[in-house]
Amino acid sequence: MGKLYKSITELVGHTPLVELTNYEKKHELKATLLGKLEYFNPSGSIKDRAALNMIEEAEKSGALKPGQTIVDNTSGNTGIALAAFGHAKGHEFVTFLEPGVSKEREDIFKAYGVDQYWFTDISPRVKEMLEQGALNISVLEEDVQKYADERDYYYTDQCSNFNNAEAHYKTTGPEIWDDTDGKVDIVVMLGGTGGTISGLSKYFKEKDENIQIVGVQPGVKSRLDANNETGNTIDGVFPLEVGGNVIIPLINKYNAKIDEIIDVVAEDAYATARELIRTDGIFLGQSASAALWAATEVAKRPENEGKNIVIIMADDGTKYLSTNTYR
Repeated sequence: MGKLYKSITELVGHTPLVELTNYEKKHELKATLLGKLEYFNPSGSIKDRAALNMIEEAEKSGALKPGQTIVDNTSGNTGIALAAFGHAKGHEFVTFLEPGVSKEREDIFKAYGVDQYWFTDISPRVKEMLEQGALNISVLEEDVQKYADERDYYYTDQCSNFNNAEAHYKTTGPEIWDDTDGKVDIVVMLGGTGGTISGLSKYFKEKDENIQIVGVQPGVKSRLDANNETGNTIDGVFPLEVGGNVIIPLINKYNAKIDEIIDVVAEDAYATARELIRTDGIFLGQSASAALWAATEVAKRPENEGKNIVIIMADDGTKYLSTNTYR
């Protein structure tokens, strides 16, 4: 009998790294684009790595007790992963969802039997900040922590939890390094909570300071908290910087080094997603397609001819079919 697994916790990581050969040819690119397909993780996204590591490290330290309920604020993928691995390890999960997430995420949480609330339910001051379009992540974290303490829940606090970033330092980075035989020149990814970019920055800069870390963020008019009349957003990610200052707590606490930050508008990300599914049959989510658009622009630069550009593709398109991404 072949190898059997006892839990989905054993299935995280070792996702494929795939060259986007047809897409490269269509765009006449002279750099190599390598997509890290993170939707091969068991709950469907890169957040499986962080969620499992945060749960297991909290269990080891005793901070998360057997059977204790987990809570976190999320745009969807981390929460789905926390629900999946929480259930596998005997924990319930409660989520505070970012306004504007896709309907599919809500439906997935219902399938997991998760109690769903919105950021606006956390506290009056968080609701007021959201209405003003200027959410302070630190305030959000303080108020969710208070909610957890009052109920004896465990707050994973993904936006400030070092074990979020450490998951990528321990697994994602080494996988990429091994699969490319150490031939990595540029790594491109969205900001999100800062975990992926922090962990990969640390890993690759220790390997070679010359490896470029490119952060990607939604343009102002493509953010969930923007005055957006089109309905087109890049779901699940915070902006990396405002006024030239990096604003994600985990990136600053982890002292991550980001060489460049590129803005992407939702319409360009959507068009890129529709293009890649036709050229290479790869079905991307919004942040993954935004990362590919940015990587394409980087690949066009003459100085990057012959270089290997790794793109972190966080999830696939199944959570975005109710949006304009594939319309």
